[in-house]
Amino acid sequence: MTRIAIIVGGTRPGRGEAVARWVQGIARQRTEADYEIVDIADYGLPDPDEPAPPSQREDHRPRTQAWAEKIGSFDGYVFVTPEYNHPVSGALKSAIEVPGTEWHNKAAGFVTYGIGGGSGAVANLRLIMTELQIADVQAQVGLSLYTDFTDLTDFTPAAHRADAVEGLLHQVVGWSTALASLRSAGRGTE
Repeated sequence: MTRIAIIVGGTRPGRGEAVARWVQGIARQRTEADYEIVDIADYGLPDPDEPAPPSQREDHRPRTQAWAEKIGSFDGYVFVTPEYNHPVSGALKSAIEVPGTEWHNKAAGFVTYGIGGGSGAVANLRLIMTELQIADVQAQVGLSLYTDFTDLTDFTPAAHRADAVEGLLHQVVGWSTALASLRSAGRGTE
């Protein structure tokens, strides 16, 4: 069964936990994959502090090793992230930097939120995904703090947003499944 991580991409109080649970609720109505919320806050990842880059495959510190193993256990990802000053949160960027080949030959989609719907965060993530050999899908969900949140804090998505999540999940699962042969052959993990 294809495994998809729904990654909570912030660590501040009130971050995207409600958004991630909403995505998971929609995902659980589907049968072609297993979906799990993975919260980067649970791993205590500081700014990257490894003595060598992930590509060097040196021994990682225990917390970063646990994070890398968790990321490696999935076939694809849905990043749920706020937009801070146009890019993704620093916490998410740091978390992405820890693993190396664990990301390769997988698919990713993006659910972002911010004043302008998080479009800057998506643009930022698309650049990062290319470097990590992750196929990012075309469908995306951009939530506005003005229309999808009450008082800029309580998540109250418009009903039509669920259709956008369905489209995103369809693409992420399709691409994750299609890339399985590359993962099993070890291609692109050098």
